[in-house]
Amino acid sequence: MLKIGDRAPQFSLTDQDGKTHTLQTLIEDGPVLVFFYPADFSPVCSAEACVFRDNYGDVLDIGAKVVGISPQSGTSHKRFARTFGLPFPLLADPRRRAIRGFGVEGLFGMVRRVTFLIDADGTVANRVEADFDLSSHAGLLRRTVREARESSAPARA
Repeated sequence: MLKIGDRAPQFSLTDQDGKTHTLQTLIEDGPVLVFFYPADFSPVCSAEACVFRDNYGDVLDIGAKVVGISPQSGTSHKRFARTFGLPFPLLADPRRRAIRGFGVEGLFGMVRRVTFLIDADGTVANRVEADFDLSSHAGLLRRTVREARESSAPARA
């Protein structure tokens, strides 16, 4: 699994609308939160996607992006995004190239629940791995937003 400071592997995957995304295009304007999840519509994955949805405006406000990756098809992702009102891309990785490249394939081929913060230079700035505890994923998201806001706030005299 990629560690903080590692270079994220390039990928090219399509989203729920058939649009192709590469890591390079995702980070061209700033950092991206990439969350890997096992399956559309499972209870924990649905709750996780909704955490990212509910905080999406804050992520955009700091100039970052969110993208989810799992092995399901674009058709499944489209239904999942529509059902839960997800405003960000869900990338289909049925060949598991990004899943393996990031090192998040677990036992018996199950995708691990891991969130990576990838900086604009393509390095892993932070990550959390927690297969069942969503609070650590939400914590990384909120910490990323808070730290970006603090670093851009004007200094006080």
